[in-house]
Amino acid sequence: MKKLESIEQFQEMRDNGKHIFMFSADWCPDCRVIDPVLPEIEAKFNEYVFIYVDRDNYIDLCMDMDIFGIPSFVAFEDGKELGRFVSKDRKTQEQIEEFITGL
Repeated sequence: MKKLESIEQFQEMRDNGKHIFMFSADWCPDCRVIDPVLPEIEAKFNEYVFIYVDRDNYIDLCMDMDIFGIPSFVAFEDGKELGRFVSKDRKTQEQIEEFITGL
């Protein structure tokens, strides 16, 4: 999964193409639980580009987007938000796949 490198990159990706932004942090135990299944999820939903957003590096972006729990997922296509799976709760592979399938 690619890591977000700048706010400008976020804006460019958000506005062009199909992206799912995963808001996470290295210290988050609930985030680490899903790490092993992320490559499988990315492969299954390869019409999206998955981007890792470190909440500690982009706290203002998280606040602007109402991301108050991690791990959280927000999907965009050409500037339009398709959906969000945002909460502080641990997420399972099945829940993440259901979210993406429902977009």
